[in-house]
Amino acid sequence: MSFITRTWRAATLGMALATLAGSAFAADYTLSVNTALAQQDPLYKGLEEFKKSVEQRTGGKVSVRLFPGSQLGKDEDVLEQARAGAGVAVVVDGGRLAVFTKEFGVLGAPYLAQGYEGIRKVVTSPLFEQWTEKLRKASGHQVLSFNWWQGERHVLTNKPVATPADLGGIRMRTPGAPVWMETIRAMGATPTPMGWSEVYTALQQKVIDGVEAQHPASYGSRLYEVTSHVTKTGHINLITGIVTSAAWFDKLPAEYRQILREESTKAGDNASRATEASLADYEKQMKEQGMTIAEIDVAPFREATKPVYDKLGYTELHQEIEKILQN
Repeated sequence: MSFITRTWRAATLGMALATLAGSAFAADYTLSVNTALAQQDPLYKGLEEFKKSVEQRTGGKVSVRLFPGSQLGKDEDVLEQARAGAGVAVVVDGGRLAVFTKEFGVLGAPYLAQGYEGIRKVVTSPLFEQWTEKLRKASGHQVLSFNWWQGERHVLTNKPVATPADLGGIRMRTPGAPVWMETIRAMGATPTPMGWSEVYTALQQKVIDGVEAQHPASYGSRLYEVTSHVTKTGHINLITGIVTSAAWFDKLPAEYRQILREESTKAGDNASRATEASLADYEKQMKEQGMTIAEIDVAPFREATKPVYDKLGYTELHQEIEKILQN
């Protein structure tokens, strides 16, 4: 090997090591955010905004890494990593947090609030801040913000649905949290919990007969290929949040903690309003793919799901939330 070749290789190796060192040590803190969302989802665009803003405001001292498609594992697994103090976060619904702090489960209860502005009143209220403190003490989780609205959830099947009776005998995928399970059961279907990544294949193989989901997720997962009807029940107003490790969060300088919470809330608002603006287009695209989208009278579904609050012990909490929504 010539002297010139050896010198060139040494220089190249040195540059590579310098690059690796720079990428490894430029940030003092790294937060890895896991989400089941696809990259084209409006909420994922919000996560990209969150990443950019945090890194800019901290001068690169806090690095945010995004993992779409649940690349880091199931939400429950990432929540456990966060409990152990890892620098991870997950975009998660209240139902999965209810195992640690019961109050969060009510966010997934049927017909709790209308649209984003309605549910936003709840998750930015003093009452909600009490829940976040309770969660910290109960499980060691820190909520950065909880204003990430994914839309109202509707029923996707291969047959028309107009009333709860039409869902009799339908095995319907839903997350495994009690509030979701009881809601779907009250609507007339048989709740079947499974991971979101398994839904397409389960529908294709007829392991399940239907699924309930919001438009961006339905379209992003190409469910129009394995279902033919969307019934707009709007039974759950899906609000989610970015939840991380309290132990990891508490190690940050106070300034960085404030930046994470501020930018998470700001990006959540922007992403939620983008979701709102995108819904009509999602419907148009699903219709173009051959799906039937039905507007129905949801009154029978509202009536059928009213007992869910009593059954799960949310009666008084529901009344408190009603007062917040009326202001």
